[in-house]
Amino acid sequence: MNKEIVLTGDRPTGPLHLGHYVGSLINRVTLQNQYKQYILIADVQALTDNYQHPEKVSENVLQVALDYLAVGIDPEKSTIFIQSLIPQIAELTIFYMNLVTLNRLKRNPTVKTEIQQRGFGEQVPIGFLAYPISQAADITIVKGTLIPVGDDQLPVIEQTNEIIRTFNNIYKTNIFPEAKPLISKASRLTGVDGKAKMSKSLSNAIFLSDSSDELNKKVMKMYTDPNHLHVNDPGKVEGNVVFTYLDIFDNDKEKVEELKQHYQRGGLGDVVLKKYLFEILEKLIDPIRKRRELLAQNPDHVMKILKDGTEKTLKVAEQTLSEVKNVMLLKYY
Repeated sequence: MNKEIVLTGDRPTGPLHLGHYVGSLINRVTLQNQYKQYILIADVQALTDNYQHPEKVSENVLQVALDYLAVGIDPEKSTIFIQSLIPQIAELTIFYMNLVTLNRLKRNPTVKTEIQQRGFGEQVPIGFLAYPISQAADITIVKGTLIPVGDDQLPVIEQTNEIIRTFNNIYKTNIFPEAKPLISKASRLTGVDGKAKMSKSLSNAIFLSDSSDELNKKVMKMYTDPNHLHVNDPGKVEGNVVFTYLDIFDNDKEKVEELKQHYQRGGLGDVVLKKYLFEILEKLIDPIRKRRELLAQNPDHVMKILKDGTEKTLKVAEQTLSEVKNVMLLKYY
């Protein structure tokens, strides 16, 4: 087993979708056989922009856990825990806040983009603005060294390492190793509308829990080439969401290339193409869907897995915070 410690996770604001699958979930299944892996259900972070609807967060903790287990994450190999039940993360976040300036947070490209997307303006909650500090605490509380992220989250890892260097320098210690990002080959999956990355909030996502009928309807609505009006018309492959998905999910690359050439010269209809993609996606999602449905019949068992993982993480967090307080001269007796 490699000595690297992996820390990854998701916000429980809804069930997970194909973007999560290609961006992180499939990686986690592989990583759990190579590294010591912690997977965090980030309910505290989810509250930074859902504080008025805590039920949305709490209800989806179970849904996210079901998705984790259904795709093949093994609780015997990966430690899954709930962020809010590790108080040491919040305490470490407070300590880190003294090491980061307000202007530095405002300059973080990821934060700037997400503030704009949510329309916060000057009314941005402090909790949301400071979430990179909280993420640094998430990573360092278990001394994570390898962090699977999308390319849009690279500035957060950069800021985590700034905090680590500052902490180690000020308190003359080497408690925390620096974190390295692990970028997925498909870190951003276009939504079915072709306008943005797949997202629950944009209603353009295919969920791992979608029924076969729901999946078919979403595939049939996919954005293709608006100028491909008739079967015999030549069509564009670039920006065509159906081909974007085939490039990612169809293992028969020769077949995909043949379809692209056929579409470009004309004679291949969008409906035929979408039916083929549906078959590819259904083959992927159907076994996940069935495992999920089976797991959902025993929610107490799933929550027991989360409880066990959280208790295991709590012991690690207690040790880390003890080391932190020791170098910060906060041990009084």
